[in-house]
Amino acid sequence: MSSFCLKFPTKKVYLQKYYKNQITMKFHRRVVLLVAAFMVALGSSQSFSQTAAFIGQDTVSRPITTAVPFLSISPDARAAGMGDVGVATTADVNSIYWNPAKLVFAEGKIGASLSFTPWLRKLVNDMSLSYLSAYYKLDNRQAFGFSLRYFNLGSIQFTDNQGGIIRDFVPNELAATLTYSRKLSEKLGVAVSGRYIHSNLSADLILANQQETKAGNTVAADIAVFYKTDLTVSGMESNLAFGANISNIGAKISYTNKNERDFIPTNLRLGSAFTLNIDEFNKFTVALDFNKLMVPTPPQVDSQGNIISGTSPRDKTLLSGMFGSFADAPGGFSEELKEFIIATGIEYWYNDLFAARVGYYNEHAQKGDRKYFTVGVGLRYKKLGFDAAYLLPQRETNPLAETLRFSILFNLGGKDKK
Repeated sequence: MSSFCLKFPTKKVYLQKYYKNQITMKFHRRVVLLVAAFMVALGSSQSFSQTAAFIGQDTVSRPITTAVPFLSISPDARAAGMGDVGVATTADVNSIYWNPAKLVFAEGKIGASLSFTPWLRKLVNDMSLSYLSAYYKLDNRQAFGFSLRYFNLGSIQFTDNQGGIIRDFVPNELAATLTYSRKLSEKLGVAVSGRYIHSNLSADLILANQQETKAGNTVAADIAVFYKTDLTVSGMESNLAFGANISNIGAKISYTNKNERDFIPTNLRLGSAFTLNIDEFNKFTVALDFNKLMVPTPPQVDSQGNIISGTSPRDKTLLSGMFGSFADAPGGFSEELKEFIIATGIEYWYNDLFAARVGYYNEHAQKGDRKYFTVGVGLRYKKLGFDAAYLLPQRETNPLAETLRFSILFNLGGKDKK
């Protein structure tokens, strides 16, 4: 990823990514790092027809990209320690992000969690992702959840062509989510979520064409399902779970006018998890997730940025973009397969008090090339819990290296360990 970031030739790319206009301003060095933040969050920069000009006329790699990529950053430490898997793992308060249909299967009647991720600390020291989540179970069959995600991109300084300071600004983005989860049976649960998304990146700048920028706002929804069944394997109790979640189904977002709107990261997540209770003290969970962005694949372009094959995402509506995303890759079926991200993880619990986790995340080299291992630990004592995760990329120069995540959990009404 780091080599990919370095291909950007100017500091103007940051707002060009969102506004696709010529900008007659020079930006502080931090803007280059902000570009890296968005690229790392989703695997690349904004695509569309102009991308080839920005990344050295690369006509082979076509990573799928969107606006507000912070929605795709794993917010909690438990899932992050397992390679960013979570659609079918055991339910907890952070199920609101991974699969809200799991929420009604959580043990406690009330739960809350606060997570914090220092972001790209090898590059800057003031970027972070904060995540607050909570749920309340009305009864054994219904649960409501709420989450708030806040992405702080750190302070930047805008200057004019002569180097004069225009203003200091702290770009930020947030997403607030409400969830309703319901059991259809003792094994099957479904859920729907509604989300408000706000992205303030520009500080109301005036572009060269006198077009005024603005904060982007949109709404989105999630639809999820979860199935769990108990099994007996060699005399040991176990369970097998399956999950599916289509998240961020929502309107495009605009930073200028209605004619320039970008897709948000609508994502399909499918997965399974198998938990084996070896005895009353020891249990293992093995999980596997598949992810696919339901967003149009960028068209194939020549060295001048002219479309050779495919269609510009700007020409597609929400529904055509979503359903067409499984058959719109210029490279055909083989390229479509490359757009699936595979994540796998293992979790070990001792007496429901201590957990150790490991995982691996793999994205194709032509679709973002995020490949990294993760490790994590978890502690539970009575009503409290703590999780931590650490990311180890395959390439030492990856700006994601040494990423840490921390989560504190509160579980009220569940089992107490004495």
